Amino acid sequence: MSRVERFAINKQGRDYAVGDIHGHFQRLLAQMAAIGFDPAVDRLFSVGDLVDRGPECPQALQWLEQPWFHAVQGNHEALAVTHVSGGWLDYSQYRAAGGGWFLDLPASEQARFAERFARMPLALEIATPGGPVGLVHADCPCASWLQLCEQLQAQVPQALQDYCQWSRHRLQVDDDRPIAGLRALIVGHTPLHEVRVLGNIWHIDTGGWSRGHFSLLALDNLSLANATAGE
Repeated sequence: MSRVERFAINKQGRDYAVGDIHGHFQRLLAQMAAIGFDPAVDRLFSVGDLVDRGPECPQALQWLEQPWFHAVQGNHEALAVTHVSGGWLDYSQYRAAGGGWFLDLPASEQARFAERFARMPLALEIATPGGPVGLVHADCPCASWLQLCEQLQAQVPQALQDYCQWSRHRLQVDDDRPIAGLRALIVGHTPLHEVRVLGNIWHIDTGGWSRGHFSLLALDNLSLANATAGE
């Protein structure tokens, strides 16, 4: 099974990307309403981390059923899958990162969430008038998008998945080398005060789940639909 999901160009409405949500769906809905998001024709693409930290984590499954909402698997969804599958976790760290709501669920409910999270792709590719836009949770370890997509076929190496979901290296070293084959790559994972662009990589987790705001990036023209001062 490929861990890449592709979407044709949206000819009826607009496409947007959003950073980490972390259980704050009502805040996100308010910002979507403020930009006039129309679920009948518009689509929202998420960099993952729908759960942990916020009070509305159980709503993640409802969002994943919406035809206008599409998300990659973030590291927090991966943690839930690892727990249910019997993999090793640092449980004190998992709880500190907001996973207590999940660990305290009955085993049957944990399994229901984990089954759905396990089916989330690791990468999304969206056609736009200016060329393809990609999404992964944290970063792309490859110099080209095609190379990453080829490696996300069948059995994905754990090291590759970990890089896509956990890496902060690009931001730490200010690596502005672009990812070939993409108009833009959209990532989250690392909360920032404002959107930051390195090469063609857009880091859009601006802490809407914390004390910041959700940055909604319009994919047709790569503009912030709800830009605030400084962005």
